[in-house]
Amino acid sequence: MSDTTVLSVRDLTVEFVTRRGALRALDQVSFDIGRGEVLGVVGESGAGKSVTGAAIIGLIDPPGRIAGGEIRLDGARIDDLPPEAMRKVRGKRIAMIFQDPLTSLNPLYRVGEQLVETIRTHTSLNAAEARQRAIALLDEVGIPAPERRIDGYPHEFSGGMRQRVVIALALCAEPELVIADEPTTALDVSVQAQIIALIKRICKERGTSVMLVTHDMGVIAETADRVAVMYAGRVAEIGPVRDVVKQPLHPYAQGLMGAIPSLEGDATRLVQIPGSMPRLSAIPPGCAFNPRCSRAFARCHVERPELIRVGSRQVACHLYDGPGAEAAA
Repeated sequence: MSDTTVLSVRDLTVEFVTRRGALRALDQVSFDIGRGEVLGVVGESGAGKSVTGAAIIGLIDPPGRIAGGEIRLDGARIDDLPPEAMRKVRGKRIAMIFQDPLTSLNPLYRVGEQLVETIRTHTSLNAAEARQRAIALLDEVGIPAPERRIDGYPHEFSGGMRQRVVIALALCAEPELVIADEPTTALDVSVQAQIIALIKRICKERGTSVMLVTHDMGVIAETADRVAVMYAGRVAEIGPVRDVVKQPLHPYAQGLMGAIPSLEGDATRLVQIPGSMPRLSAIPPGCAFNPRCSRAFARCHVERPELIRVGSRQVACHLYDGPGAEAAA
């Protein structure tokens, strides 16, 4: 693992145990996130994006379980830590920004009380020092008049302002990694842009690494350095965001990018991916995407593709492995 790698995930497998047996939600997922890097994780609902984030931060509850692989933070393994040790990692070294700000904020307590409590939990500051730090954080994330707003309740803030408070809450202990799970979905477009710009700026200024989970390719293209495209619990393609957006290799990634309207307006119709994401209980053999893929051939139905390197990225597709691979690429 490189000295600049903050998070290393190797062959991460997550299962949910049911009466019909174990359903595999993540199947040998591997990726790294560098220091100060934004890794976008994109895919349809059910691809495994949020489960990946929950596994990293230790929030997979029964009947779910990590069934294989390992997660390392700054080289130290964290997926096998006892609950009490993981609680010390969560919040201090890895923070989470959820889709709905009200998931993270207690409506019964003032915003300042929640920030101060979090700061004091993870630092040695006294109450007065923690309050000053909380005001500084609110100012940093763009809350106007933070000295006054710190004593407000969550319901007194707009959706965009609540999300800014949640970002401040995530930054309280100066974490090495922030996992942002659909942080702009509940917001209108203009506020989305502000939150994206805020995440980018904080990442750059603080050197904080970010795992940005979303289904919105526009957010990925605007924010991320690299992007991992997930499908049915596996990474289909991962590489620099510019390469994946402009010239995707995996047929599923090609479909996602082709579904984005172009400003040029050359295409009369957007690309459509037929069918839908398979249920966990009905993932097909071979490549999970083969029932929806117009380029599938015999091998795709029987052999699961592994990630292989193609230029600047990795792709899990038989089109780039074996005879005729160069022509496909």
